[in-house]
Amino acid sequence: MAKQLLHLVFGGELKSLDSVELKDLSKAHFVGLYPNYAKARDAWKAAAQATVDNAHMRYFVVHLHRLLDPDQSASEAATPVKAKAAPAKAAGRGGKPAKSAKRK
Repeated sequence: MAKQLLHLVFGGELKSLDSVELKDLSKAHFVGLYPNYAKARDAWKAAAQATVDNAHMRYFVVHLHRLLDPDQSASEAATPVKAKAAPAKAAGRGGKPAKSAKRK
């Protein structure tokens, strides 16, 4: 059985896009407490996608296990789950891929 690494997922509306201060703490949305990063990330992603139309809404994953056991080694706390990134494309004006320069 894998070691339980607690993660908290919560969010709310920000005061400003330049900070992580919540506008109204009484309206914070506590999504849940999860036993590992993979499940917490899935919950975070679902909550974030549900509020995608509001630019001021943000959701966070807090690694509670790091707060509860700060002496835990980095290798034990490491999580192999990573977000898949879309391949990078060079874009020119108008969102079209940039043309490569021809050599003479």
